[in-house]
Amino acid sequence: MTANKETLKKISTQVRRDIIRMVTRAKSGHPGGSMSSADILTALFFQVMDQDPARWTRDGRDQDVFILSAGHLTPVYYSVLARAGYFPVNELGTFRKMGTRLQGHPSVRRDLPGITQASGSLGQGLSAAAGIALAKKLNADPKRVFVLCGDGECEEGQIWEAAQFAAHHGLDNLVAMTDWNGQQIDGTVESVAGSADLEAKWKSFGWNTIVADGHDFDAILEAFAKADALRGSGLPVMILFKTDMGNGVDFMAGTCKWHGKAPSEEQCAEAMTQLEETLGDFQP
Repeated sequence: MTANKETLKKISTQVRRDIIRMVTRAKSGHPGGSMSSADILTALFFQVMDQDPARWTRDGRDQDVFILSAGHLTPVYYSVLARAGYFPVNELGTFRKMGTRLQGHPSVRRDLPGITQASGSLGQGLSAAAGIALAKKLNADPKRVFVLCGDGECEEGQIWEAAQFAAHHGLDNLVAMTDWNGQQIDGTVESVAGSADLEAKWKSFGWNTIVADGHDFDAILEAFAKADALRGSGLPVMILFKTDMGNGVDFMAGTCKWHGKAPSEEQCAEAMTQLEETLGDFQP
């Protein structure tokens, strides 16, 4: 599936509308990081990744695989999956409702298309992605594995265990991404545990490391192209996408306040005035 830059912008704007409306209706969820990673996942699913809802299977054979390590970012994940055709767009209206397939964190229990791995316990998704990437190597499967992490999530020790494992096994079919927005639930990442220089950290663990603007589609696509060119290098790739939490709505941007808080109906309405409806809203 491919889309030009203008189409990507329209999709990501609609995805942000979906995120705000889903979280508002559910009165719970995580809009901040979902908004900051909307452009990244839009580019990934609609331009970069070899994926097709019609042939998707959970085992991931002969297709690119995506894992959401930062599992609380389901609003953006579900919106992108629905907009890409994995399930009906109107199902977004069931987000976090009793009995829904669209749970607060990704689950495989109800066989929602597009969900390869349950996630939500931070730090575990990168390990799962590394395991899948190794399996692809062993099976001579040429496709890649993509995984999205959060910068606050990089405080988890398991992230660095997985980083060491991936470099040791030469998983150059693994492309990890970090939504580097500088915010987490209790404040800035720097004030909570101090992320220091993530670029230097990933390089020191033996990863090819790329830094890019996560809100500029030219920069995003260039970063993915660089990652693709590094296949065969014998090293995994980390793309550190510099982003702004809550990006797209002025009163939500740049603060941890919206990490896990639902807007009121009035705030939702205000956000909708800033985000143009481009593909048609889901119906409740």
